[in-house]
Amino acid sequence: METAIGIFTKRENAEGAVKALLEQQVPEERIIFLTRSETDAKSMRVRLGAGAGGIVDGTAGMSADLAAATVLAVPGVGPVFALGLGAAALFGIVGAGTGATVGAGVAENPAALAPSSGTGSSEDSALFRRVLNEGNSVVVVRSESPQIASRACAVLDELGIRMQKVPTSRSSVSTRQFEDAVVIDIVGKIALGEGAAPLRDAIRSSLDQGINRIVLNLEGVAFIDSAGLGELVRTHATVRSRGGLLKLVKPIGSVYGLLKITRLDCILEIEPDEAIALHLLRQAAAARSSG
Repeated sequence: METAIGIFTKRENAEGAVKALLEQQVPEERIIFLTRSETDAKSMRVRLGAGAGGIVDGTAGMSADLAAATVLAVPGVGPVFALGLGAAALFGIVGAGTGATVGAGVAENPAALAPSSGTGSSEDSALFRRVLNEGNSVVVVRSESPQIASRACAVLDELGIRMQKVPTSRSSVSTRQFEDAVVIDIVGKIALGEGAAPLRDAIRSSLDQGINRIVLNLEGVAFIDSAGLGELVRTHATVRSRGGLLKLVKPIGSVYGLLKITRLDCILEIEPDEAIALHLLRQAAAARSSG
């Protein structure tokens, strides 16, 4: 499953992204729009719903069911308005809270309520807290189809907060195991088709071996796209859901700038170097065991 995340400072840009996703034939049930603003949610619903299968500015809109909004009660944020049937599947990411459906559809589709694979930790209820509290909105596309994921990334990379593409060497992911932790070195890109999937495999392998204290060394990463952001967010949620801890170290240049401007630097734990990250992981593990 690929997850692409677009973060938007303006509602108009998020609205344009959802319209473009529909135009690119990204299935509407794969599109999720998150905002703290009820006004923005209503505006998006009116513009993109237009009744069941309506036409908006010559573009097929979301069906009435899928344009229904789910209200998520996220601790530290308050009500979050989520459009799209897939919003319920984000409960494991944004936090299981008190959910209420505004409009028809979501409550009638129990399958949509299943949390996404690898997530579900209650500790991740604050995952998008800072992003949403800053007044930004989020568009998420989740799909197992490489073609759909590619189209979604192209749209979100063009219209969302992004970094400029830069020439990079071939991406690689390698691991170094310590007594109580693993360091994953990433070189090149964390992007759809290059870097994201190998990172996911390395995380899964570590967790399957019972190692849940993980350091991601980003010093060699020169580019992250919307799928890469999605992979970092999902990695954070997956590790936490397995009772583990994740640290990122040494993001540099535009990569660090992207994490700051999207406010993900306030969600993902970033340390200046590997030694400090490993020390803090050991301290946290010791505190847990003594507690």
